[in-house]
Amino acid sequence: MTGLPDRLDVAPDVARALAARAPVVALESTLISHGLPYPANLEVAIAAGQAVRDAGAIPATIAIRDGRILVGLSDGALLALATAADGTVQKAARPSLAAALQRQGWAATTVSATMIAAHAAGIHTFATGGIGGVHLAGPGGTSWDVSSDLEELARTPVAVVCAGPKAILDVAATLEVLETRGVPVVVVGQSDLPGFFARSAGVRAPISVVDEAAAAALVATHLGLGLGSGILVCVPVPEAEALPEDVVRDAVSQAVADADTKGIAGPALTPWLLSRIGELTDGASIRANTALIANNAAVAARLAVALAG
Repeated sequence: MTGLPDRLDVAPDVARALAARAPVVALESTLISHGLPYPANLEVAIAAGQAVRDAGAIPATIAIRDGRILVGLSDGALLALATAADGTVQKAARPSLAAALQRQGWAATTVSATMIAAHAAGIHTFATGGIGGVHLAGPGGTSWDVSSDLEELARTPVAVVCAGPKAILDVAATLEVLETRGVPVVVVGQSDLPGFFARSAGVRAPISVVDEAAAAALVATHLGLGLGSGILVCVPVPEAEALPEDVVRDAVSQAVADADTKGIAGPALTPWLLSRIGELTDGASIRANTALIANNAAVAARLAVALAG
């Protein structure tokens, strides 16, 4: 019986960096397969990797192919994943990781699966767009649609850099779950939690630090305590591409209502909602999403450099 480390194929440049204890940043692959259309998906994947390199770290995009977990994708592999036919790439999270490894072809790793693979490979810093969380419920209802990202943050000691919970979520409920599960949520440079497409989600940050140096010190302390949980580091979308809060709120409300009418749920819900919001905002949300992904990668790389130092 093989364990998780035996299923990893670590790219040579990533392996050399890890052996030298040099900074490495994990990147997810679901944004390539399910987050953006081609060629925007390939462009943002390349931009994120370059942002990591420019900040002095090595990028390691994680995906699954033919039963192996790839830690670090070549340019050819990125292109193959970005241009894979619709419906051929499975989304792999903790609950579906075994199934993804049992099949041939591509599977893209979500936040939870990327954290699992990164930790197994010895990577401590991971950049994504936004985390999953508690989905919005109907009037007077309670949502049981809760992303496995939250449970993974509670059990896997990796620093995750993002622009906050995705805008389609119940942000307050998501923060409550993270608090209950013992996951620190720290915001860099402002007192409000970032709102993914918007600079603010209209919710006070649980923890706020003045700059990235302070964030790196907090990350080092948390991971050094050996508590077993990850830490969520949130940075706002660059101001030039940010959407007003009311525009995001209205687009999300309309998209959620449309999804309910069409009966869309489960793993298909998040990519459908993000696509619909893109339509409702005439592409502004897609531009914001692209900008925040590269920005998060750069911040994660600087954190990784500080942690390695």
